[in-house]
Amino acid sequence: MVLLDFVVGIPSPKLHVPHAFKPTRDDRGWFINPIGPNPWWTVLAALVPALLCTILIFMDQQISAVIVNRKEHKLKKGCGYHLDLFMVAVMLGVCSVMGLPWFVAATVLSITHVNSLKVESDCSAPGEQPKFLGIREQRVTGLLIFVLMGCSVFFTSVLKFIPMPVLYGIFLYMGVSSLRGIQFFDRLKLFWMPAKHQPDFIYLQHVPLRKVHFFTAIQLICLVLLWTIKVSRAAIIFPMMVLALVFVRKAMDFCFSKRELSFLDDLMPERKKKLDDGRNEAGEEEEESQKAMEAAAAASSVQLSVGKTSDLEIPKQSSDRTDPSEIIILDEMSQTPVWKALTLKTETL
Repeated sequence: MVLLDFVVGIPSPKLHVPHAFKPTRDDRGWFINPIGPNPWWTVLAALVPALLCTILIFMDQQISAVIVNRKEHKLKKGCGYHLDLFMVAVMLGVCSVMGLPWFVAATVLSITHVNSLKVESDCSAPGEQPKFLGIREQRVTGLLIFVLMGCSVFFTSVLKFIPMPVLYGIFLYMGVSSLRGIQFFDRLKLFWMPAKHQPDFIYLQHVPLRKVHFFTAIQLICLVLLWTIKVSRAAIIFPMMVLALVFVRKAMDFCFSKRELSFLDDLMPERKKKLDDGRNEAGEEEEESQKAMEAAAAASSVQLSVGKTSDLEIPKQSSDRTDPSEIIILDEMSQTPVWKALTLKTETL
């Protein structure tokens, strides 16, 4: 698309990049005085917004790290939550002193990077779905990504020809592709989906559909409120509103049972929930079969004890039956295989 735009000469908006490797303003150097021309009390006044930014950065970093290190990704190498947060803190200080954009975790980029490194099995039969095997864990792609990002400052003569619609299309694709497998997005589609076309989600088997819609509506309202605050002048309180979602989640305990929230809150992936549910059903069936075997063993011991008694009265078949439709229980019972086997054991004793 970039080559086509360059050859045809479409007057599209292009990426704006500086022409030289220098600070964007001529009246400032590479390092910035933290106080500058501001009065001394601005340092104390900045503590409140700094605390809000700290909460936002901490939650953004930890949420991204938790998503990347989820168990269903089958990562073999250990996690580095503290090391990641330490590097983010160091880079935040460096970027603040130099007046650069803050180095923070990018959730969408992280998820897309992990999805690009997935390893799946080869399909051996027609129509067979590939099986997820794990993540190709290595440091090459991460190193090359940031090396190319650093080298991009020397490629400004080429980057200025990239149309902005191309960048927006890439960002849109990354955002939409990362929605796959998110339970909230799957539940949103259930509003316009007939019951017979609904996928076999595990939470639909254990939670009524009206409660699923109610839970999704609460999440959608919270999302709209957060977005409204973010684009308004009250964006400074956005971290506090993100923190307030914890209390919203706690209030849901009065509207939903713990079992329903365990399926709706996406504490574990859908596939793991199905496996655990299957194990529970198998365990219940095994327990029921064990009880049936114990009952059968108890019944057989009762039959043996009855067979050892000497005064066992065996019902004889009655020959003076006048009506063929008349059924005598003792006569019919004496013809059963169980009674014949019990009679044989009695005679041998």
